[in-house]
Amino acid sequence: MNREIIEEYQAYTKKIGNRKTLYKIVADEYNIKTAIYPGSHIDLTPSLVIPKVTYIDNFKGSINFFKHIDSIKEYLEQKKEYPDSCEINFLGQDYNQPLEIEEVDLIISQYAGFVGQATKDNLKVGGILLCNDSHGDASLAKSDEDFKLIGIVDRNNKIKNKNLEKYFILPKGKSINIKKVKEKMKGLKYNEVAENYLFRKVK
Repeated sequence: MNREIIEEYQAYTKKIGNRKTLYKIVADEYNIKTAIYPGSHIDLTPSLVIPKVTYIDNFKGSINFFKHIDSIKEYLEQKKEYPDSCEINFLGQDYNQPLEIEEVDLIISQYAGFVGQATKDNLKVGGILLCNDSHGDASLAKSDEDFKLIGIVDRNNKIKNKNLEKYFILPKGKSINIKKVKEKMKGLKYNEVAENYLFRKVK
């Protein structure tokens, strides 16, 4: 095993915060077996709790990192928290381009742009989009008839699916300007915000 690669991942996890609990509660709640992670950089953490994950990133550092996929798989096999064997794939490309992959149970969108919009065709009907609104991805999903808001994940990594109508409401009853969200690539200042949002693909 290439220890330098594993140490690089561990250092990155310390930098961004360990998201394992986030991914695990979503995987457990919605019986997630397959996922894509567009704009993943080198965050391998989903593979600790989800058996089959495809990572997608065209950043040079990510491409170089995933060249050591055998060492990565060896590490994940030791650390995974499910009985299945770990299946991990990497696509070194822009996620806005067509993806040659099967439909999955989950899209992970974390600080990487309009992931949900770009890759929703790769999500099964009934599948889940986990996203935040850092770049406006959650705002776009809320305004997309293909998605339905079914829950939020709070800062304590608890899923909540009640009183969802209080989210995505702007002060003074202003309407959501999707054009502005796309132009600025930034979430809006809603009255109530969550750490992460959960949308189901309904059609």
